[in-house]
Amino acid sequence: MSMAYDKSIELLFNCSSDDGFLASAQDISNYKRVWARDGVICGLAALASGNDKLIETFKKTLETLARHQHKIGTIPSNVSIQNSNVEVSYGGLAGRVDAITWFVIGVSQYAYFNEDLSFIEKYKSNIEKCFTLLDAWEFNNKHLLYVPLSGNWADEYITDGYVLYDQLLRIWALKSYNSFAKSDSISNKIENITKQVQINFFPNSKKEKFHERAYKEIKFENYLPCSFSPSGYKIQFDAFANSLALLLNFGDKDFQDKLLNFTFNLASETKLGLLPAFWPPITENDENWSLLKNNCKYEFRNYPNEFHNGGSWAMVNGFFGLALFSKNKLNQTDFILEKIHNANQMSNFSFYENFNTDTREPNGVPYCAWSAAAGILLHQTRHNNFKILV
Repeated sequence: MSMAYDKSIELLFNCSSDDGFLASAQDISNYKRVWARDGVICGLAALASGNDKLIETFKKTLETLARHQHKIGTIPSNVSIQNSNVEVSYGGLAGRVDAITWFVIGVSQYAYFNEDLSFIEKYKSNIEKCFTLLDAWEFNNKHLLYVPLSGNWADEYITDGYVLYDQLLRIWALKSYNSFAKSDSISNKIENITKQVQINFFPNSKKEKFHERAYKEIKFENYLPCSFSPSGYKIQFDAFANSLALLLNFGDKDFQDKLLNFTFNLASETKLGLLPAFWPPITENDENWSLLKNNCKYEFRNYPNEFHNGGSWAMVNGFFGLALFSKNKLNQTDFILEKIHNANQMSNFSFYENFNTDTREPNGVPYCAWSAAAGILLHQTRHNNFKILV
């Protein structure tokens, strides 16, 4: 085991609490809370590590999220528990759609790893409420989620409407749960969502689109656009979404080969050797700058090459590495794993949230749990035969 791996495990322990994984070991802003997406990603790393104490913390994370599920089905974005004082947030400027899908993925992955069907049964009603709410969030009953601006992990970015990342997470959640439920209706739903993703996000589709005029106006690149809405398509490259597309085996071999070449070339050309979260960066001269500039509750952080606007995240690259591994790109997987560890060990293993892709300077919160989780999850997948349920 490398020192970087050991330090990553150490940070997950430092971010463990009686109620689950905290987003950071430091009490900065609202990071010392149990978050849905952060907690599940850390939970996947806990399963990969095989450490019983970390796996138990993952279980506590899921229990905390389920305990505070809203009566209509919403999973908390985050929960703060200080003594007897409980604060539950379902989102800031907008609700967090991906909290629901990450929760379902988390319960399913935990049950799969532990071969524990009773865990699925315990949270069956919670999961069914999640799926019912996701159905409602289609609004037009045409199988794609409609996500508000600020409605997922990229909460200060420009994606809204039919966001690719959220469609793919929903498919992953449905598939994960249905590996236990074996439901024909869920299988049909997966098929219908998949068809709509293929029709509306892939080039050269002949079937009727949601937004035919906007679809005809865009120039498709060697990746899938990040989102579209009634106002048209946003065609920035979304590293997380396109990594999920590879993991879920979307597209034919020609598409996947082009996407793999594009993504790895982009990563290897940066100073960090990591894939930027979204690319290219939006600048003051771009039409979406005003939308980006105003989408922040406190302070503006999305300067070009930083945060979501072209910044590089160890967490996102963890999933990119999983995508490379799933396509048997072992040398490229090793390259990304090394770069994740290199980023995490900057400033004496400070595990920063993200980095400026141009200057390599760290941004955001240090001792970020999911930055550590990325290295653990990819290392164990690459070297110790860990397999997530996809």
